[in-house]
Amino acid sequence: MLDEQEDEEDEYEIFEALLTNAGMFLYGCDLTRQNSKVSKETLYECVNQVLHHASVKKRKFLETVELQIGLKNYDPKKDKRFSGTVKLKNIPRPKMQVCILGDEQHCDEAKANNIPYMDAEALKKLNKNKKLVKKLAKRYDAFLASEALIRQIPRLLGPGLNKAGKFPTLLTHGESMVAKIEEVLCIAVAVGHVGMTADELVQNIHLSINFLVSLLKKHWQNVRSMHIKSTMGPPQRLY
Repeated sequence: MLDEQEDEEDEYEIFEALLTNAGMFLYGCDLTRQNSKVSKETLYECVNQVLHHASVKKRKFLETVELQIGLKNYDPKKDKRFSGTVKLKNIPRPKMQVCILGDEQHCDEAKANNIPYMDAEALKKLNKNKKLVKKLAKRYDAFLASEALIRQIPRLLGPGLNKAGKFPTLLTHGESMVAKIEEVLCIAVAVGHVGMTADELVQNIHLSINFLVSLLKKHWQNVRSMHIKSTMGPPQRLY
């Protein structure tokens, strides 16, 4: 399943809608009644797998459960951008961290803004060590990379970041680093945590799927895949 996700990773545009307590109804539409291509049986099967992996190897922190959606036939530069609100229960989310893999200019900018960063020399010191790269991937929620470095990532780090679903997003010198970080942090929807019951997670995920798909121009025709995963657990494919 992880290999399947890795093959599609380059084509992914994973997004997040804003989740607040603004209510369950959007644009006069009751999201709980919308049709979904993900059955309750599949939801429970995947949720139970997520909870099982979390219980087998318990962490020192409460793992967040995320919904990730891969898009197809969707150009974020041309098609409408989307945002909205939907009410979900118990959505704790830890403070997210982004690391800059930058050239000299971007590293200087990151330092000035108190943003974690690594230059090419620091990446070379990892020497493609799988454990070190895996540790790096776990430390940060997302990565931004300068154009000069992004093409070197596979050579410098191997496939580790890609396998973790955290291959860097391009950061150009014409973009605001701070604004780009805010955009990149919206890469997945927090739908709960591993301390919740299967019923609670299924309810949240079902509502989130219907809500997010409703924001897409062609709805399900724009959906390539859906996964759920806990912070440290393997992804479980819903669709």
